[in-house]
Amino acid sequence: MQTTTRLFSLCLLILGFYSCQPTPEKKQPVDWVNPQIGSVHCRWFFYTPAALPMGMAKLAPTTNAYGSYGSWLPCGYDDRHTSIEGFAHFHEFQIGGVVTIPTTGELKTLPGTLEDPDSGYRSRIDKATEISTPGYYAVTLTDYNIKAEITATTRTGLHRYTFPQSATSRILFDIGHKQGESATITDAEVTYHPETNEVTGWVENYPIYTTFCQPDGKIKIYFAAKLDKQPQTIGTFIDEKVQENSNTVKGPGCGLYLTFPTKAYEQVQMQVGLSYTSIENARNNRDTEVAGKSFNDVKNAARQTWNEMLGRIQVEGGTPEDKTKFYTGLYHTLLGRGIANDINGQYIQHDKTIGQIPLDKNGIPLYSHHNTDGMWGGFWNLTQIWTLAYPEIFSSYIKSNLDFFKNSGWLHDGEAAGVYTNGVQTNFQGLIICAAYQAGIRDFNIESAWSAICKNELEYKGRDMGNGKYDNEYFIKQGFVPLKDYLYPNNWVCNFGASHTLEYAFSCYAAAQMARALGKTAAYDTLIQYSYAYKNLFDPETKYMRPREMDGSFMKDFDPLKGWQGFQEGNAAQYTWYVPHDIQGLINLMGTDLFNERLENTFVESRKTQFGGGKEIDSFSGVEKLYNQGNQPCLHDAWLFNYSGKPWLTQLYTRLICDEFYGTTPEHGYGYGQDEDQGQLGAWYVMAAVGLFDVQGGTNITPSYQIGSPKFRKITIKLDPRYYSGKTLVIETENNAPDHYYVQSATLNGQPLEDCWFYRREIINGGHLKLQMDSTPNTRWGIASMPHSK
Repeated sequence: MQTTTRLFSLCLLILGFYSCQPTPEKKQPVDWVNPQIGSVHCRWFFYTPAALPMGMAKLAPTTNAYGSYGSWLPCGYDDRHTSIEGFAHFHEFQIGGVVTIPTTGELKTLPGTLEDPDSGYRSRIDKATEISTPGYYAVTLTDYNIKAEITATTRTGLHRYTFPQSATSRILFDIGHKQGESATITDAEVTYHPETNEVTGWVENYPIYTTFCQPDGKIKIYFAAKLDKQPQTIGTFIDEKVQENSNTVKGPGCGLYLTFPTKAYEQVQMQVGLSYTSIENARNNRDTEVAGKSFNDVKNAARQTWNEMLGRIQVEGGTPEDKTKFYTGLYHTLLGRGIANDINGQYIQHDKTIGQIPLDKNGIPLYSHHNTDGMWGGFWNLTQIWTLAYPEIFSSYIKSNLDFFKNSGWLHDGEAAGVYTNGVQTNFQGLIICAAYQAGIRDFNIESAWSAICKNELEYKGRDMGNGKYDNEYFIKQGFVPLKDYLYPNNWVCNFGASHTLEYAFSCYAAAQMARALGKTAAYDTLIQYSYAYKNLFDPETKYMRPREMDGSFMKDFDPLKGWQGFQEGNAAQYTWYVPHDIQGLINLMGTDLFNERLENTFVESRKTQFGGGKEIDSFSGVEKLYNQGNQPCLHDAWLFNYSGKPWLTQLYTRLICDEFYGTTPEHGYGYGQDEDQGQLGAWYVMAAVGLFDVQGGTNITPSYQIGSPKFRKITIKLDPRYYSGKTLVIETENNAPDHYYVQSATLNGQPLEDCWFYRREIINGGHLKLQMDSTPNTRWGIASMPHSK
């Protein structure tokens, strides 16, 4: 009878659990997000479940903090790993640190390793107990029998640890060891304050990118942690050297521990305020954001915030896998490029002084400052999403960079707490500003922006590695950047003249379009001529973009598939398509037949390796392929059929890439371990699944959207009334299905649409695009004319 009762109770428990799970019909946008997707071989900032959109506080478990110090290669969390060394609070481009972990038993002050978890305080985890959703993470640390939970506000991380009965329960603060992309720790300090039951401190690190972008640049991060239980004993350490009954310690490798007895299932909670300016501001951020709020209050608010942001784009129809990919991609679009200013509007400037963002009448900053990786291909994904659904983020991002320009004299193309961290050296920030302007996002100082753009595109005196385009003198004086080895201050050697030439030509085009809009005729004439510099690389013999030597001759021993020879993270076969601003000009150079033949062959062959590096788990696995969806330079290629008279192939291949390159597992998420780059690949999926794209990245004076093949029956995008007069943009499909790739006919705002594109102004203030779909291509639709690019 007792056994029967237990079985009955278990059944009720199981039924109760499943009755609480949302059905597919009842799921909200946040329910479709799976942060585990792509979390194998991912970068430091990719996996941060306990965070708000673009939050400063990005908390996550660390499984591998030591695999890629200071670089951009994968490290941090890897779903294949089964032990963690704690929870880091900062996960930003070139920034990481402030680790905490609850433990019991013997005191260990070194993290240990994946290979030998027992060599440090690291703990194995029970993967079955792992919960990861936007705004919340939980797992059981099996070595200590502790349930750890984390959540966050914008600038504060919250912890809830459920301990077993133990006389040696402990919380460890390890702040002096390297974390992710933070590179060398040059100094650190941590202190326990018994009168307030607080732990405060700071960490100074010297990221690898700053060693060549800004050799004197160091980054400081601050924290102020408040606990709800008084410790029985305290102590400090530097590496393995422990000092009992000590409440403060300074230097690399330092940390602090708090020990207290706990009853079974006793919870200890902690609120950790963060800042880039001071401990005082970290404390103020914490006290302002979480005053009077419980852990569950913050957890529920985080879910609500994510749901509101993700819900700005509502999709109906499609498969569960489609929705999971879509909302997980949109989640990553909103996760990176974290806020760097305090809640009072203060932020660290390039010259190490404290800047102040203007406040509204309620004392809230009017916009945010952002840490950021470069926007190398962000105009083909991130900014297009921001333009449609999050214009306030786009505006904030622009204002942040213009503040940097005002303080430093240059636009950055990668910033970590006021320090230059420009990784690709092309600097597309001017282009990004132009795209915002053409979108009607103009609530920034236009004249200051124009000065920054002109300086970024045309000047070369006084440039250094930090503000990018270090080889712009060659481009300006002779119209191309030659093959030439450049020795970085940290002894890296790079030679990317050909790709830089193509990229600088595109950014000059963007600046020319803004000059035209502003009525600056002379500037337009100068910039538009530079936009044709791509022609200087076109080899009429091979019909490829071919690097030129210092004397102007074409590169010898040329292999269009060979990576890294004149082309950054790619090859000539990939970069030959890199003329997004003058596609008709490229078609004229190649000839229509060869253009289409090569483009079709590119995708036929690339499909054999899932449009990237196949199943090879490596960030650069697609560098020597014909096409590489796993990296920025190729991301517009599938949309070029709209220009070459075969739009049905854009419809086909954008859908196939969504289905085959993108997956729903930790290993197969964004390719197989390729480079998601702070939301860029996720944002590309969102745009492709919506069925809209702009090859020019929004930079034309009259921007257009080119049409692809939407994945869903209906997509509704809420438009921000601060920027657009309409309420929604609706994209609707009829007869859609997984293999119904092809558009048969279309209407725009109730009128027949014969072209495979339309001007953005026709829908940005509200509109309705309706597409009839089928499984066979309509080779007559969409070929009447091509979207302009001049």
